[in-house]
Amino acid sequence: MEHNLNKKSSALALVPFLIFVAIYLGAGLILQAQGVEMAFYQFPSVTAMFVALLAAFAITKGSLDQRFAIFARGAANIDVLTMLMIYLLAGAFSSVAASMGGRDATVNLGLSLIPVQFLTAGVFIISAFMGTATGTSMGTISAIVPIAVGVADKSGLSVPLMVGACVGGAMFGNNLSMISDTTIAATRSQGCEMRDKFRVNFFIALPAALITIVVLLVVGRPEVMPVMEDLSFSIVKVIPYLLVLLLALIGINVFLVLTIGIFVAGIIGVATASLDLFGFAQAVWSGFTGMNEVFFLTLFCGGMSEMIAHNGGISWLIDSLRAMMRGNKSAQVGIAALVSLSDFATANNTVAIVVSGSMAKDISREYKVDPRRTASLLDVFSCVFQGIIPYGAQLLSAAALTTACGIAINPTDIVPNLWYCWVLAIVGIASIFIPFADGVCKKDPWNWEYDVAESGVAAKKALIESGKNG
Repeated sequence: MEHNLNKKSSALALVPFLIFVAIYLGAGLILQAQGVEMAFYQFPSVTAMFVALLAAFAITKGSLDQRFAIFARGAANIDVLTMLMIYLLAGAFSSVAASMGGRDATVNLGLSLIPVQFLTAGVFIISAFMGTATGTSMGTISAIVPIAVGVADKSGLSVPLMVGACVGGAMFGNNLSMISDTTIAATRSQGCEMRDKFRVNFFIALPAALITIVVLLVVGRPEVMPVMEDLSFSIVKVIPYLLVLLLALIGINVFLVLTIGIFVAGIIGVATASLDLFGFAQAVWSGFTGMNEVFFLTLFCGGMSEMIAHNGGISWLIDSLRAMMRGNKSAQVGIAALVSLSDFATANNTVAIVVSGSMAKDISREYKVDPRRTASLLDVFSCVFQGIIPYGAQLLSAAALTTACGIAINPTDIVPNLWYCWVLAIVGIASIFIPFADGVCKKDPWNWEYDVAESGVAAKKALIESGKNG
């Protein structure tokens, strides 16, 4: 998703976003301190975003039609529309599969095969594998969260911890996958090969994943091992989940995967008399409407982020960070902070990489940061923040799917349980000052006089001249 960035820079442009954070998180924290039950649900996040959106309209110059055109450009962007369709299809699949008994059957199958004490770490590993193979954290979350919630509920494990393990694994895959949007955006913006970025990235993500697995094996063990009395299941009703996982792993488009899953679950439901035709239709509709909050929030957020960028908010972040850089290490910290703040402002890791990629490339040239290293930093820290912001698509979707399964949790309940994202942030920062992930760069040094990025002949000549003079 490309923002139409102007050269102007303005901190005022970020006010709408700050208003949203202040209203949504502020109201929740105040009510929680007062002991109000379900505190973060008392002031709907969509209403808070709507107020922030009105503020964005108020500070944007131009006629009302011009302002709406800017909003529409962001809201109707292909990345936003893609997420919206995934939300709807994921909700429908979850609803139909649950209605015909698929979720209970899959839960019982999982509990029959995996020792309870290893379930949390197992969910993380499965999510990581699927996310890496498919390149989509959203697809991974939509397929695995309903199963993870059912497993946690039946086994007595913490639901937020189990969901956090699933989201963490999905972000691991999104970060490393060769076919993920973030990998494509990071490598194309820096002019390096995907396999090279993967090799650098791998030595950051793998230690974080191994530490996470160890932590989940410790904190994911129930104090009292529950006794599973009735673990009976019909293997036929597990087929929709297995089919969705298999089709996603072999690289089938996520829209087609979820659509096939919806109808296969419906057919099995009708064939086993668990659903009739009208029940199937109602389950699909129920799945659609169950995603209304995350649907509207994403729509509003996409339009507002475009207005923030148009008004110079992203440019202001970039300029502020650049003033703090003094050398190679501080430049790497600046690049990490740049993409982190961009994601914090846009709530979309692909968008964050796209809007900060050009400036990150300029910084890496100026301070001689290897482009493969820069691409890795962009991907790592955009995924860290995308995983932990409670208004991001991943946590909103995970919370919505959990609620659809009959257990109401808030995105903020998941944040403390996102062990992988927190560990990845620590390992990523450590890799800047202790370059344990730079072995690939040292063995295969980058040719600074040959920039393969699509930046034009002038940029190439300028780079060669700077190299000769330096």
